[in-house]
Amino acid sequence: MTPARLLVPLSLALLAACAQQPKQIVSLDDQKDCPITLKTGQTLMLMLPSNPTTGHRWLMQNPAPSILNAMGPEVFNTPEDVGMVGTEGQSVWRYKAANAGTGHLMMVYQQPWAPEVRPERTFDCAITVN
Repeated sequence: MTPARLLVPLSLALLAACAQQPKQIVSLDDQKDCPITLKTGQTLMLMLPSNPTTGHRWLMQNPAPSILNAMGPEVFNTPEDVGMVGTEGQSVWRYKAANAGTGHLMMVYQQPWAPEVRPERTFDCAITVN
């Protein structure tokens, strides 16, 4: 058998093996990507635009506790090429898909001392874990 004839079946077998493995980290940065389905054990990285210098913060309304486990606190990142204070960046959270089921990850962007004021933004994502 020629090397070219061996290469095609081996390549297809390798592609099939790769397709069966889900990504370990699933990134979510827009509500348009919702609803989302995860496999148990996958990590969900949620990245939302944020600017804490305005006093606004993303406040958790529903962390989908029956299906997701938080892997730490919120981390705020700014673009490296912008050295100005007060620049918008991203708030990042990581969750582990812990249990099979469905839930909603819901957050509001508002000033914590003014809960009566309508949130500037909301994030509500239906999540299914298999």
